[in-house]
Amino acid sequence: MNIVKITPDIAVSEQILPEDVAAIAAAGYKVLINNRPDGEAPGQPSSAAFAAAAAQHGVSYVYYPVTGLDFPGSDLEQLSAAFAAAKGPALAFCRSGTRSINLWLATRSAQEWPEALQRARSLGYDLSMVGQR
Repeated sequence: MNIVKITPDIAVSEQILPEDVAAIAAAGYKVLINNRPDGEAPGQPSSAAFAAAAAQHGVSYVYYPVTGLDFPGSDLEQLSAAFAAAKGPALAFCRSGTRSINLWLATRSAQEWPEALQRARSLGYDLSMVGQR
């Protein structure tokens, strides 16, 4: 598990496992956001498994699956609200963390965009999904 902090309250990660949720909760994360569609890869844990693990460890769970073909998804306002309403740090994950950081960027306001883009670039992620504003 490789957690990369974007801000003090938002982090992204590559694929995690349901058994990682205990450590995620112990690290202080209050919200877990899954950006990976079920069945994207063989052997990948299901959203239901993550929802159960999150509930077991007192972490809110948001399932917002996105692929490169349907980025930024059907309800970006829902995801933006999940980031904004987090009552503590949130961890978003996908296969590599790239979709999750691109989605976080897509939820930033025009005012926040320049600083957010600079921060995401400094972390070395491919930001081509979100494009330029």
